Amino acid sequence: MQTAALVRPPDQAGIPGVRRVDHFAFTVPDLPAAVTFFTEVLGGELCYVEGPVEDPEGDWMTRKLGVHPRASAKVALVRVGPSTNVELFEYTAPGRRTRPPGRNDTGWTLLSFRVDGIARAVDRLREHPGLTIESDVTTPTVRPGRSLRRVGFRTPWGQDLQLCGDFDPFAPADAGEPGPVVGEPGPVVVLGAERLALAVADLDAAVGFFISVIGATPLPPRRPLPPGAQPRVTLRLGPTDRIELRQAGPDGSTTPPRNSDAGGHHIAFHTDDVDAAARHLAAQPGVHVMGAPETIASGPIAGNRWVYFGTPVGVQMEVLCMPDGRLPYERETAARRAVSRDHSWH
Repeated sequence: MQTAALVRPPDQAGIPGVRRVDHFAFTVPDLPAAVTFFTEVLGGELCYVEGPVEDPEGDWMTRKLGVHPRASAKVALVRVGPSTNVELFEYTAPGRRTRPPGRNDTGWTLLSFRVDGIARAVDRLREHPGLTIESDVTTPTVRPGRSLRRVGFRTPWGQDLQLCGDFDPFAPADAGEPGPVVGEPGPVVVLGAERLALAVADLDAAVGFFISVIGATPLPPRRPLPPGAQPRVTLRLGPTDRIELRQAGPDGSTTPPRNSDAGGHHIAFHTDDVDAAARHLAAQPGVHVMGAPETIASGPIAGNRWVYFGTPVGVQMEVLCMPDGRLPYERETAARRAVSRDHSWH
């Protein structure tokens, strides 16, 4: 590991006009089930569903999304908490993988949410059929007598997620955070995305790319890694988000999932000028901008200008400029995606 080279990004690092992470995107095998979980259990708001996105005769799906030309996708956008957009895809495609990456595989992800009332939140999770609690760890914080509890779980469709929250391990059973009330309605109260963990094939290369090209800022480790844990580095992505890059395990797959595979994913950044961002990215070593930027002409987010790009570290990304406040879906629902234009990356 050469992660001693963790320094602040140079002044000119980053995507031109970038504001923040606009959304994290994940491919799931059952879109309605995933939307139900993110809305009813995690309290998200369904903003829109679009699709099918497809090109029955041409190669647009391959050129623009990196999937089989006959692939077809349905897409939903759920706002979870005050500032996090989660985009969910369901694909049908020849040859797509149906098993998501495991923890040691390149391309494995874990999205963590900070919640209000971690004990109640975990009780809500346990009520959900088919959900598996994978880990439950409480560690001290800098505040005297307080700890941070992290509970990792796997959804019925195989996606790894985590909830974390402040916890007082010494509080009496009848004090502090109240226990759940039998039959009490309501989802988990999400305060925001805590971090996205992502396993990569080459940690040094991934860290270097995120710092020098994306403009991420390295953060100091909070505590020593447990024995046997794979090396990892946490970076700040703009004003609101963090990513934890982990070295994939030595016995794991080295091939990241495609968009159409179970566990496929990408990270999207809002920028004020998609065309300038695309030109800048195309000049970066190892970056492949997937065609020219396009503006969506119809559907719930008509007016969005976007383009995907591949990276030399195997993580697919997107730049977009979404004209929030003037999108067609806003006429049909009171739900609103979290806006990015009000933020500044630096």
